[in-house]
This record gives sequence, structure tokens and C-alpha cells, in this order.
Amino acid sequence: MTDQKTGITYADAGVDIDAGNALVERIKPAAKSTKRAGVMDGLGGFGAMFDLKAAGFSDPVLVSATDGVGTKLRIAIDTGRVDTVGIDLVAMCVNDLICQGAVPLFFLDYFATGKLDLDKATDVINGIAEGCRQANTALIGGETAEMPGMYDGEDFDLAGFAVGAMERGATLPRNVAQGDILIGLPSSGIHSNGYSLVRKIVKMAGLDWNDPSPFGDGLAADALLEPTKIYVRPAVAALETGKLKALAHITGGGLTENLPRALPDGLGATIDLDTWVRLPIFNWLIEQAGLAQAEALKTFNCGIGMIAIVAPDDATQIEEIFSAQGIEPVRIGTVTVGSGVTYDGAL
Repeated sequence: MTDQKTGITYADAGVDIDAGNALVERIKPAAKSTKRAGVMDGLGGFGAMFDLKAAGFSDPVLVSATDGVGTKLRIAIDTGRVDTVGIDLVAMCVNDLICQGAVPLFFLDYFATGKLDLDKATDVINGIAEGCRQANTALIGGETAEMPGMYDGEDFDLAGFAVGAMERGATLPRNVAQGDILIGLPSSGIHSNGYSLVRKIVKMAGLDWNDPSPFGDGLAADALLEPTKIYVRPAVAALETGKLKALAHITGGGLTENLPRALPDGLGATIDLDTWVRLPIFNWLIEQAGLAQAEALKTFNCGIGMIAIVAPDDATQIEEIFSAQGIEPVRIGTVTVGSGVTYDGAL
């Protein structure tokens, strides 16, 4: 008698194609809810198409951005609260696009894990769809990769890719000059940068994610996982006036390193740290770690998630637009001759 070899399948190797197909079906309604002018088809094809003319552009320049969520994911995974990190993913990409003067149009995600958990994956991608709705950006595609041996247990990683457009000649920054006003847009919290330091500080303080929060209501994880603010709609409204000179997204590098990216050579900025009230979570982090002011300002957003630069005569109009969009702006400083950022006051 001849011994017959027993066949194995891809599932035996740890990859469940059926689960991946089931996920696509689950998330189709979420993706459909993000549809905007220009989207030409739904999920499921080998690629996704977008019609720039249908979106209202006549001579467009495309702008792209890609990013992730960083080690904030570690807290989400450890606590099982994965429903908002998708918002963070979208925010990190679209907030960068708008700083170039580009209106975000569509978004694609990459979700990689060792073992696909349908419920958790659905929560993550529903969060991505929510971020896209907030940004008026279409979720038109993505990739779900189940890779046993690459990720342990319930670990997963996220990456996002966004494309925006603007009419030729509308690039930001433009015409920034000495004396221009810096308008700060408040952050919702830590956003998605500095979390390797955050996790170290939390560990040093002996704080558990599910302990009562020492910096607000609810549990510590509630504040630490507060999703990144998406500034696209108010920024687009300001762009439409033609009076916005520049935007700076305050991400990794904090105020110190991001604001100069919106300034031409020969110009710097002065920021008055006493013009806004820091969120308690920043005060706690600074106090627990004994962070020097310079270190805090180049690690965290310290309460300002984006900065708009406008001429003095236009500042009130732009502030009114931001307020009408539900964001309370604050004048935090001015553009000066020189380089880099200098600070008045103290954290």
C-alpha cells in the first residue's frame, strides 16, 4: 500500500482568506458612508479610481502623505480599546496634507496582524471611516495582511496613505512676512506623538491604564487614547478666503520643530506660552518626568495641534471662521526676523 500525503492549506499555515473576505463585506457600509464627489467605484477591485474633474478641480496638483499611529497602538492593544486609533491614523495624514494647501480627497489603509480578529479589525476600520467622515475624505481602498510569525498574539500595525489636490499655484506656505500673526488651534490631547515617552512616564509613575485618571475624568486610558483632532474642515474654510498664508501641523518635534517648516528662510517666530491653558494631561506628564521646558516643547504639542499664519489685518476674520467651525482659536505669537522659535512665558 502506498502512503498518501495529507494535504495542507493556507489556513493550516495561519492565514484565513475567508476571514479576510468576511472583513471586506463587513466594512463596505463604513466605506460607503465616506463617499464624496469624485469617487468612481467601491471596495473590492485591484485598484481604486477617483475623478478629479468630478471633484471640482480644473488644473489640479496632487499631494500625498503617509503616516502611522506610532506606539499609541500599544495602549490600544493592551486595553482592547481599538475603536478610535483609526481616527488617529486618518488625522496624521490629512492634517499634513492641508498644511500644503491640499484638500484631502481619498484615503487608503494598511492593517497588518498575526491573526485576524474580525471584531477588532472591524472596530479599527470603522474608526478609520469615522476619521474620513470628519475630514470629508473617501475611504476607497486598503490592504489587510494576516502574517503569522511577524506579529505576536493580538498585536497589529496600521499605516495610512492619503491623497489631496489643489489648484496649481495655491501651495502653502506663501507670502509669510515679519509681523504675521500665529493663531493656535487647540489639540484634543496628546494626539499621536511622543507615546514612547508617555508610556515610560506612566510606567515610572506606577499608573495602570485602567486606573482612575490623575489628569481628568474617567480612566487613564480614556485620556491617553483621546483621538487626534482633525482640522481639515476648518482649515478648508479658511483656505477658501485666500487669506491663509501657512499652516503647521504640530506632530513629532512639537512646536519647536514643526512651526519652522511653515516659515521661509530668514524668518522665525516668537510664541507666548501664557496665551493658552495647557490640558491637565500635559502638566501631569511634565511634572511626573521632571521634563525641562525645551524637552516638553519639542516632544509634545502642549495643547496646540495646529498653527495658522495670517496677516494682522486678516486675523480676526480667520479666527471667526475657525470659531464657526467649532474650534476656538487663540493668538499665540508672531512671525519675527531670525530663525527657529523663541518662547516668552513658561509652561
